[in-house]
Amino acid sequence: MQISRREFVAASTTTAMTAGAAAAKQRPNIVFLMPDQHRYHSTGCLGNDQVQTPNIDRLASQGLILENTFANTPVCCPARSILLTGQYCHRNGMVANDLRLREESVSFAKELSKAGYRTGFVGKWHLDGGPRLPGFVPPGERRQGFEYWAANQCSHLHFRNTIFRDTPDPIVLDKFETDGYADYAVEFLKQSKSDQRPFYLTVQWGPPHDPYKAPEEYAQRYDPKKLRMRPNWRETKGNGPEAIAQYYAMVTAIDDAVGRVLRTLDELGLAENTIVLYASDHGDMLGSQGERLKRKPWEESIRVPGILRWPGKIKPGTRDRRTFFTHVDFAPTLLDLAGLQPPKEMQGQSIAPAILAGKRGPESAFFQIFGPYAGDGTPEGWRGVRNGRYMYAAFAGDRPWVLYDLEKDPYQMRNLVQEDSAKKVRAEMQKQLQRWMEKTGDRWDFNWSAPVEDNARLFKHRMFYSVSEYLDWAKQNPSAH
Repeated sequence: MQISRREFVAASTTTAMTAGAAAAKQRPNIVFLMPDQHRYHSTGCLGNDQVQTPNIDRLASQGLILENTFANTPVCCPARSILLTGQYCHRNGMVANDLRLREESVSFAKELSKAGYRTGFVGKWHLDGGPRLPGFVPPGERRQGFEYWAANQCSHLHFRNTIFRDTPDPIVLDKFETDGYADYAVEFLKQSKSDQRPFYLTVQWGPPHDPYKAPEEYAQRYDPKKLRMRPNWRETKGNGPEAIAQYYAMVTAIDDAVGRVLRTLDELGLAENTIVLYASDHGDMLGSQGERLKRKPWEESIRVPGILRWPGKIKPGTRDRRTFFTHVDFAPTLLDLAGLQPPKEMQGQSIAPAILAGKRGPESAFFQIFGPYAGDGTPEGWRGVRNGRYMYAAFAGDRPWVLYDLEKDPYQMRNLVQEDSAKKVRAEMQKQLQRWMEKTGDRWDFNWSAPVEDNARLFKHRMFYSVSEYLDWAKQNPSAH
């Protein structure tokens, strides 16, 4: 019996859709857990026995610790844009805090959605630009491919924070933010009972970002007088033992929330086919080098936890001390692990072969900060490169800033940049830096020098897509400074 062309096309389309749905169903689920400003050095399984992180430690014991996990641009909005787009900031446009990521950007969530995934975002978004409060991001292109939504733009109100779903009606969390966001993560996971699509869930908590204040039940676990400081720590305003004790307490609150998510995966029978990644957007100096916050080339600022679990695929309790895993590589790697081809617009490299087969992955990392910020003492834009032994950073005009031999000086207490004995190493690291800039298409003229990030200039009046757009507006509105 002959069939019409219309019937043939319809049958073929149905078959393709069925095959596509079947293929999607076989793909792993992905959960990305990301607190804000959680540095590598404040985690139990990563060497700090003062911090109570039993759930994160358990996750590490069941999976892989990627020792060399770094933030390419260690500040909130740029870091989040890199994680989502797989592009460096000069490519995706987010060269400053509180710009808006362009709606047409390549997006990890969009790619997963096209492949049949259910996508969920819970927490701090900080990619929408404009006034941070009230923080509603409407459904549509500004959500960059996320379907389920329980979030705000950015507030750092860790107690009784306000979030939004799909309407501008605020929802006040009647608990500390870590637990409140965990509630929505659990809700999303439980929806898997009725929705059989594979899923991608990311939970992006605000703590342990400053202000450093934890619920009393967590704060009482840490006595500031008994804390041991890092050898490179110097007490500065706002970074004393009391603040660090509160920071540790917030990390423990995060750990409890992580535990809730992991237990829910277990209870729902989802753990075996779910990739779980724990990392952060950047670190926190907390007085190391006498510095505060981030945007710096020191380990406490650029280095973050990198813990990956995938039962049956990744050997439990393993550590990779060789492969560099930076934010730009997160999206390509997770897409690759899910059996999907990363789009050509993404600049990062999949380290799936290193994770699954022990093959060689990246052996250095590239860093970018594009302008000054008086609020945390960042003097100007800089670029840096970190390999297995050395960390080097420079300002525009090939002006060396820092050079450390991490093998001999893990706490970065001796800057070799002006020492005659380090001339050869400095020259080699400068060459490595130049190669990274050429490879990524970076240029020093992407930098900006006006104090646009200070005093909320970029977000208190209106939304901007670029620093140049803000500067043009500021010329026309001189009283707005």
